[in-house]
Amino acid sequence: MASSLEFGREVLRLEAEVVAAQRELLDGRFEEAVELVLACAGHVVTTGMGKSGIVAQKISATLASTGTPSFFLHPAEAIHGDLGRVGPRDLVLALSRSGDTEELRRLLGPVKRIGAPLVAMTSRAESDLARHADCLLLLAQAPEACPIGLAPTTSTTAQLALGDALAMAVAKRRNFTREEFALYHPGGALGRSLLRVAELMLRPDEWPPTRTGTSTREALVQGGGLGRRPGALVVVDDAGSVVGILTDGDVRRHVLRDPGFLDRPIEASMTANPRTVRPDQLAAEAWRTMKRFAFDEMPVTDAEGRFVGLLDVQVLLAAGVAARDGEPA
Repeated sequence: MASSLEFGREVLRLEAEVVAAQRELLDGRFEEAVELVLACAGHVVTTGMGKSGIVAQKISATLASTGTPSFFLHPAEAIHGDLGRVGPRDLVLALSRSGDTEELRRLLGPVKRIGAPLVAMTSRAESDLARHADCLLLLAQAPEACPIGLAPTTSTTAQLALGDALAMAVAKRRNFTREEFALYHPGGALGRSLLRVAELMLRPDEWPPTRTGTSTREALVQGGGLGRRPGALVVVDDAGSVVGILTDGDVRRHVLRDPGFLDRPIEASMTANPRTVRPDQLAAEAWRTMKRFAFDEMPVTDAEGRFVGLLDVQVLLAAGVAARDGEPA
């Protein structure tokens, strides 16, 4: 009797073999399926019963996250009214190993009448599902890896691999970018790494700049005494160009040396010509600069050096772009 380790390896061998067999089955119909997905003006509606339905949900999620609008439709619910979600601009992708799943068979006529193209993913070319399909993607046939040969294993692996191949081929044809991926995954690490400064900065209406000639005292009053975030005032000239920054640290140092600085123009106490960042730069790049020079704030300027916002470390921390000492960035 084979050990659990030996049997586990045998399962993986069978699964690997079915993926290799699936690769050899791909032909011009796969390219046709890609074209149908690309031509779809609505949603790719995936459907399937049981384990095939679970794989169909994963394929739908992969399509949606890579630029192809998609949702999963449970076939049992579909025949009781949810088929109304499908329109002629949609494309139906139906998964069934046998191709004769009763719930799917009952959908074939209505889907045709609705006018949505049908792509079938099945291992039997003579099945009802295959015969009604506008495009047939044949699944590789192999014994299930289950000890009694019944639980879907190799069959669902073939479905999943073929679904991934379809979704990735479509994404490649769409020239799907990292930036688009980040748009659909704002909570993920990649999404955070691709955030732009413009998405996180405080805008002038949220944190107005201070004009040159304003006394430091008046500027601090306008800025709430820098007792709240952000802890910096950005100083601009009459043209709106950034000429300096006054931080809460600057205020503390000046108080110790010369309390009279409060009544002098802010130019006397600000840090002139501060480092700035552009709104289209990656927030992660800005964070690295801030960390290197121990800044908590950086003015954001346009191409002409005019003030368009302020980037604050607390906002970067909240967005997951920055990290506190000892934590991963």
